[in-house]
Amino acid sequence: MAADLILAIDQGTTSSRAIVFEVGGRQRSLAQAAIPLHYPQPGWVNQDPAELLRITLEVCSKALADMQITWSDLAAIGITNQRETTVLWDRTTGEPVCEAIVWQSRQTSDVIRRWSEQGLGDQVRSRTGLVLDPYFSASKIAWMLERDPSLRARAEAGELAFGTVDSWLIWHLTGGEHLTDVTNASRTMLFDIHTKQWSDQLAAAFDIPMRLLPTVVPSAGEIAVTAPDYGLRAIAGVAGDQHASLFGHGCFAPGMAKCTYGTGAFAVMNTGVGPSESTSGLLTSPAWSIGEEVHYGLEGSVLVAGSAVQWLRDGLGIIENSQEIEALALSVVDAGGVVFVPALTGLGAPEWDAEARGTIVGLTRGTNRGHIARATLDALAAQVASLTDLMQTDSGLPLAELRVDGGSARNDLLMQVQADLTGVPVARSSQLETTAFGAAMLAAVGAGLLQSVAQVAERWSADRIFEPEISADERSSRMRIWRDAVTRSRGWAGVIADQ
Repeated sequence: MAADLILAIDQGTTSSRAIVFEVGGRQRSLAQAAIPLHYPQPGWVNQDPAELLRITLEVCSKALADMQITWSDLAAIGITNQRETTVLWDRTTGEPVCEAIVWQSRQTSDVIRRWSEQGLGDQVRSRTGLVLDPYFSASKIAWMLERDPSLRARAEAGELAFGTVDSWLIWHLTGGEHLTDVTNASRTMLFDIHTKQWSDQLAAAFDIPMRLLPTVVPSAGEIAVTAPDYGLRAIAGVAGDQHASLFGHGCFAPGMAKCTYGTGAFAVMNTGVGPSESTSGLLTSPAWSIGEEVHYGLEGSVLVAGSAVQWLRDGLGIIENSQEIEALALSVVDAGGVVFVPALTGLGAPEWDAEARGTIVGLTRGTNRGHIARATLDALAAQVASLTDLMQTDSGLPLAELRVDGGSARNDLLMQVQADLTGVPVARSSQLETTAFGAAMLAAVGAGLLQSVAQVAERWSADRIFEPEISADERSSRMRIWRDAVTRSRGWAGVIADQ
């Protein structure tokens, strides 16, 4: 066994990555493959759990083979995953019983509307720190069981298991352990963040059998051991992707915050060892847990970030690949008065409007492709800036710096606009695979390879720091225009439905 090698499995929305890290933080190998998404109806986003599992195991094998090692040569395994995506499977065969519903999907909007009419919103907020929204797992489970009475009967008989993607992977890596960590549990809308247990009351209100739910474990520690086919290795770190990213960025002090730019964009601020309540639509959830100690965070979720750039490529055809957007946006001095609200799957925090739709305002005869590209980058930055403003208000903690990672963090123009609109320096991590790195470091702590989170913080460094370059007055003006455009995007799906 190599005493210092950790396999980080990073199962994301559109791809699975497997990365081997040394305990010291150096990346040794990386394998990646795309995960198909299915769109059976407008607003629906599904995946095949069996395909997701197969591809994930294949990239793990490739990452190990590239180093000419096997599972048995690893010191530990860390897992991080797309959150909220919901899988149901047969406890006997381990086979999925239907397609997974992806976190982005809005297909459960009717379930959420019914629960809202039943007055469940306050109970959800007070127990889970979340809001009633199709984003979270509970409505996806309920939708699956309501659509197929045979699945409900099997769920009530204890024949089925529910899990987010971490649970699905752990089940197959261990040969049948049904586990999830506290961060993933907290994103289901079924987990009481105060008692740190599944909520009997919410499960009953949602008519979801408790027998479906996995055992909740800490994010780092002796979580599980893989089956012999996978080397009997310790799974010592598990966390949802945004929690793992916060950990990988070394955001261990209250007030430190990060943003990861992927399919969506997710800003999280560490608020300390107690939950910090939000009055403005942000989410409160555990940041991670090590042993009995749980750290909490405030999170704002932007549902469409990198996928807006993909839409420019695939939907409008104004770029041939995602990397072209920076050069195209730099072909103009500004967006020319164009504002794009990329509510292509509704709005996340703080509006939580499933019926909002993408809106472009300010078009003129002079508008060209460059203006649309520039407005897209402005929109990504404005959405995140709105969240960091609210985080400071809700927590009472000042933000001194925003740490960033993810694919779009490579875009220098976007990062400069982000610094301008947040009003604080933006520090781009030298480790752009920060989510996987965070999973590896959780596993290192959980397996006793590192003795403290301080040692994780020592492994973080900035590739570049972007300083704000506009005045406070200009920032306020631009954010005011942004909020006006967001208002114009609200509820549009409902307007169309009423016609």
